[in-house]
Amino acid sequence: MINRRSSFRKDGRCLIGTTDGTCHVRRPHAHVHTHEHSQSRCNMPHNICLNKSLRLLCIILLALHNARGNAGEVKKNVLLLLADDGGFEMRSYLNKICQTPNLDKLAKESLLFNNAYTSVSSCSPSRSAILTGLPSHQNGMYGLHHGVHHFNSFDDVQSLPKILKRNNIRTGIIGKKHVGPSEVYPFDFAYTEENNSILQVGRNITYIKLLVREFLSQNKTQPFFLYVAFHDPHRCGHSNPEYGNFCEKFGNGDVGMGTIPDWNPIYYQWEQVKVPYYVPNTEAARRDIAAQYTTISRLDKGVGLVLEELEKAGFKDDTLVIYTSDNGIPFPNGRTNLYDSGLAEPMMISSPIRDHRKNSVTYSMTSLLDIVPTILDWFNVTYTDQSLDTNEVSSPQLTGKSLLPLLVEEPMENNTAVFASQTHHEVTMYYPMRAIRTKHYKLIHNINYRMPFPIDQDFYVSPTFQDILNRTRSHQFLPWYKTLKKYYERPEWELYDLKYDPEELNNIALKPSVKSVFVELQERLFNWLKVTKDPWLCAPDGVLENAGLNKDNPQCMPLNNLSD
Repeated sequence: MINRRSSFRKDGRCLIGTTDGTCHVRRPHAHVHTHEHSQSRCNMPHNICLNKSLRLLCIILLALHNARGNAGEVKKNVLLLLADDGGFEMRSYLNKICQTPNLDKLAKESLLFNNAYTSVSSCSPSRSAILTGLPSHQNGMYGLHHGVHHFNSFDDVQSLPKILKRNNIRTGIIGKKHVGPSEVYPFDFAYTEENNSILQVGRNITYIKLLVREFLSQNKTQPFFLYVAFHDPHRCGHSNPEYGNFCEKFGNGDVGMGTIPDWNPIYYQWEQVKVPYYVPNTEAARRDIAAQYTTISRLDKGVGLVLEELEKAGFKDDTLVIYTSDNGIPFPNGRTNLYDSGLAEPMMISSPIRDHRKNSVTYSMTSLLDIVPTILDWFNVTYTDQSLDTNEVSSPQLTGKSLLPLLVEEPMENNTAVFASQTHHEVTMYYPMRAIRTKHYKLIHNINYRMPFPIDQDFYVSPTFQDILNRTRSHQFLPWYKTLKKYYERPEWELYDLKYDPEELNNIALKPSVKSVFVELQERLFNWLKVTKDPWLCAPDGVLENAGLNKDNPQCMPLNNLSD
């Protein structure tokens, strides 16, 4: 009999075991609590108080009131919650099948983003961009960090934990780190795959809850940044197939699976799931999605547990909470792709400040590169690069923006854009792509277009992809909006009119009628790549020459390698 209240060992196996303001002068945008029957208040402006003494008293009391009023809106802490390959599988994003009560509750307390996009659709590169505010081609994390892939950010890159630590803000990470080197990403409190089982710190939500409790209990006065990076709902069929395709069996109470005390798994019938437009509508894919949903139920419960710990510790009223995901879901056209199905992310920001928008939606174009500027703005900290190295990699500038103004009001936007940059995923998956997306158009540059689009190991062994392969090999009908051949073979440039073609099926890059749009987007993309010092700026048809005579005016030198 399995003890359902057990915890886990590191290897994943079970172990038994009121403001009293007395002088009120109402100011714009301030919340003021008036006391109509107060004996000592002075409601008059100080310049008409009865005498100098009373006037001075009014000024002092007004100052005290303002100080107390602002104290209720202290921007003190930040909690960043990150899903791993998470998508829009929640009621707040119109999926009524997958049950996510905790995420839906958070959404009601948040500003919900309907146009949020990652800057790269790959795990380590995205996490490096989230923590540095720099695209992966600028911070050096070109692909996955772990194992044989071994990509790392540049040694002199500034990151959130480094910047915040210099400003006496305590930092913590629980869960999947997946970036390096440690000198670039140092945390004061760290429980990650580097010192624990990733199953424990990333999927065992009871253990995650206890770690959050420990972090919050260690210091009650110092401002903090806590980063909880769940490993759900990432696939695990390649690394831990015994736990199911999405590790949906891990901790579910079955024999050999262990038990996570705080999780009651929710199971779904494959016939009932909601199939995204970019995934084949097959039984194999539906069963895959059903397993994904079960794992999302664990993620959702974990989010709820973390938020409960935040409230119990007394930090809810001074903590900014951000929820998002690193990249697209691990299905065709999702993760590793720069189509919207790979770039679009769920995102919500819950602010303790009363004037900030809650239970509201924004359609503003937003990038995960905006997270660093937002958090620095919250802490009133300036981004500075204190590297002593003066080489080309140093002295970057953040291209993202703070999202705090969005919490006040919706901006008037005019042709704003987000950008994306993908180079590797696994070390063998060299397929650099760059993209710009506006509300109307998407332009993708497939730099390595002469090669077929690569497939990662996790996705390859999935039931969804194996079904695509088998149907293609045997020439069976495949209820999918693409063929495998079209998925592999991509042109150098892809341009989509998202207003009329949201599924990005009709490439209009070569149409004369949109040539001006094509050229404009090319120029905007090229300018962003120059600002962010992309080493692939001139690829595939040129070499970037930025030394010697061209040091002050870098040039793309042609290779004359174009095919006839």
